[in-house]
Amino acid sequence: MKWINRRHIFDPLDYRLPNGCFEFAQSPQTLVFDDFVRIYFSTRKKEENTGKFLSMIAYLDFDKEFNEVLNVSAETPIKLGDLGCFDEHGIFPINILRHDNKILAYTCGWSRRMSVSVETSTGLAYSNDGGVSFEKYGSGPVLTSSLKEPCLVGDSFVKVYNNLFHMWYIFGQRWLKSTDKEPPARVYKIAHAISKDGITWQKEEGKQIIADVLNADECQALPTVTKIGDLYHMYFCFREATDFRKNHDRGYRLGYAWSDDLKNWTRNDELGGMQKPATGWDAEMMCYPHIFQCYEKVYLLYNGNEFGRRGFGIAELEQGR
Repeated sequence: MKWINRRHIFDPLDYRLPNGCFEFAQSPQTLVFDDFVRIYFSTRKKEENTGKFLSMIAYLDFDKEFNEVLNVSAETPIKLGDLGCFDEHGIFPINILRHDNKILAYTCGWSRRMSVSVETSTGLAYSNDGGVSFEKYGSGPVLTSSLKEPCLVGDSFVKVYNNLFHMWYIFGQRWLKSTDKEPPARVYKIAHAISKDGITWQKEEGKQIIADVLNADECQALPTVTKIGDLYHMYFCFREATDFRKNHDRGYRLGYAWSDDLKNWTRNDELGGMQKPATGWDAEMMCYPHIFQCYEKVYLLYNGNEFGRRGFGIAELEQGR
């Protein structure tokens, strides 16, 4: 895979975001229209009473060349969950899917915990107004923790191939105990599930489909998949479980794997062609990728330093690859 025209295209500091949100435009995800591309992302709002952050969804519309922002959402397109629900304290990320003249959204809902920082699950919503707003199918998740996937189910990315829904998602294997320097740290891996209707999912409990390259505590996040020719290509991000926020050598970078059957994946990060540069907005960190096709081209959106505090960039796949 060879990527060209890599550039930083959106900095949230340059725009007024909805609902009092500021900074951060994390996990960009696309909905392609005939003459523009809508990019959804997660941003942050600070609670007045606690000082803690809520992750909320916003979107912007780009022209077909990703040179100009045409519009920024005035309101968040999907509300957070009610008291005690799985998405009470945030949605990050949201994955948008067109299917059978419908626009679906798979959400990663966040809720706070006491002994550890957070729990996540996957929800489902739909839009009747072209993706401006979404209504939830229900108050609960469509995919959540289970016998062999005990925590942190989320980051779901869905595609339909051969009339079957395929979901790539992450699940938590365990939490590492806190130390004098850090709170409990989570370890999560990428898995796969299938569905006939996009609501009821069948998964292979606890099966990790992407091999580790760092160690057994490697954290893998945000899988994104597309088909080019006869192969399926997956990008994701990965990091060390601890000491990753300030230590750039242990922070997120992009990984790559390919498959010819959607079941067995061969990992080779070097072939992905998206290594960190020496300097710039993405030199310290590359994370939260989204691969998509539009206007006969293949693009990759991704976040840079500080988990997307200064927004996201784009790269274009060289033609013929």
